[in-house]
Amino acid sequence: MLARIQPSRLQGCVTVPPSKSMAHRALLCAGLAAGTTQIQGILPSQDMEATCRALTALGASIARQGSLARVQGVAGRPKAPQGPVDCGESGSTLRFLIPAFALASAPARLTGRGRLPQRPLGPYGAIFHGQGLPFAQDETGVSFQGPLAPGDYGLPGDVSSQFISGLLFALPLLPGDSHIRIQPPFESRGYVNMTLQVMDAFGVQAAFLDGLTLHVPGNQRFTAPAAPFLVEGDDSQAAFFLTLDAILGDVSVAGLSPRSIQGDRVMGEILARCGHVPGQPPRPLAPFVADLGDCPDLGPILMTLGLFCQGESRLLNAGRLRLKESDRGTAMAQELSKLGGQASLAGDEIRIRQSRLRPGPALSSHGDHRIAMALAVAALGARIPVEIQGAEAVEKSYPDFWKDLAHLGARVELCHG
Repeated sequence: MLARIQPSRLQGCVTVPPSKSMAHRALLCAGLAAGTTQIQGILPSQDMEATCRALTALGASIARQGSLARVQGVAGRPKAPQGPVDCGESGSTLRFLIPAFALASAPARLTGRGRLPQRPLGPYGAIFHGQGLPFAQDETGVSFQGPLAPGDYGLPGDVSSQFISGLLFALPLLPGDSHIRIQPPFESRGYVNMTLQVMDAFGVQAAFLDGLTLHVPGNQRFTAPAAPFLVEGDDSQAAFFLTLDAILGDVSVAGLSPRSIQGDRVMGEILARCGHVPGQPPRPLAPFVADLGDCPDLGPILMTLGLFCQGESRLLNAGRLRLKESDRGTAMAQELSKLGGQASLAGDEIRIRQSRLRPGPALSSHGDHRIAMALAVAALGARIPVEIQGAEAVEKSYPDFWKDLAHLGARVELCHG
């Protein structure tokens, strides 16, 4: 699908969708729980559908009505999957569900599309092989077999926090205590804290003994909460509209929790350091330095923001952008250069210089939802006509993105075929 974007006057308020990160975690806990959980805030997106498919294969029953999901869990006793489980392109689904399926003793195979089968799973491979269990990743997915045993688990802290969260969902159900020992540097700590927060809502406890060691008591059970679980707004999706407000003004965002612990909440702090004040007319933006260690999903939109800031801005600890749905740093630099944007990569650092963007050839989303959205913000911020190929990539996490842009007044034409 092609998105044709024309210079537009934007004004209005967008209610951001529920947090995809929190929704994944709530679904996992509900799927493993005893009883029926009501979760408010499960919107249809490719990643949410992938997690629902996987939980159904695990033995959970899920009924959907609008954004409400009713999940009948497996009470800590997952069943063996009847054939391969399709995780789509969702890294969270794949990495969260591997330990959950390994609670059973049966062989399991999880598959994926796009770059998902090539994304790193080595930390799990080391754990399974260390316990004498089979684990093999190939070009279409991964095959493995449990059961995992309670004990000490070592994980690198700089590949993906999804490995830590995946173990946190499964280890409490084992017949003994476990420890997760994280090798520094420990990045994306906020996502692990979110996992612990959601687990607590389902009556399961785990805690840091120190900055790098988690104690996970065994013989616990997830229990469906009596009240519906409410998924808060997504700070990572809000970042696109907050950036538009900083560049153009007259754009506001609703639906965010002031008490959120999402790592991507830092976007507001970054914009404040640039000199942006929400609700006031746009002003020249100062350059910024941002560490992506705890907020890698902000990488693409921060590259866009840097084009509109004076001087040179820098992104640190950007190496993990290579391991996403695309090589995000390289892909963004390539696409922005077509419009005259200046961005360069050196090791784990990205430098972006203020640039006067101009119309250019059609851009590519590289099949990556966050790149498609970040390029759209660049085009609207610069008030230039732009075509983006692969605009359907937003279906992965934010199917209503183009509609919400149009709600603000963006002139966007979507061409299928």
